[in-house]
Amino acid sequence: MADEGLLEYLHFELVNYCVNDKKENETNQTQSSKISTLEYIGFSTGYRLIERLTREMPRFKDELDTVKFICTDFWSSVFKKQVDNLRTNHQGIYVLQDNTFRFLKQISNSSQYLDIAPAHVVFTCGLIRGTLANLGINAIVTAEIVSMPSCKFHIQVKH
Repeated sequence: MADEGLLEYLHFELVNYCVNDKKENETNQTQSSKISTLEYIGFSTGYRLIERLTREMPRFKDELDTVKFICTDFWSSVFKKQVDNLRTNHQGIYVLQDNTFRFLKQISNSSQYLDIAPAHVVFTCGLIRGTLANLGINAIVTAEIVSMPSCKFHIQVKH
């Protein structure tokens, strides 16, 4: 389908523009601020996208129901598949595992590009954080990449 390819192309261009682009007037901009820009784009996208997806749904009972919705319906609408595994300690920490994460699958199936992979999951961390923020959950979202194209997203809810 054409729109699936467009999302991947847009994502790669965002990463290239925000992280890899080296312009003369940006010499003082640090790598962390470039990563923050990409994460903020993901945050604002997730914040707006979830409004459309939950427009006609009742509010969620608790944060576990919210995270389950993100793992199933939200993930399916964005990545065309559900999260492969969800784990929680029932104390505000959730781990979402995607064994064939869409934005990493296009890079490589080996560990050859493991050093550039973190830049390709920052947008999705922001996407998840923005989604949760709109649903009333303040959280820190980080990603862990041990082997390509598998990725674990750690959600730590701030109470």
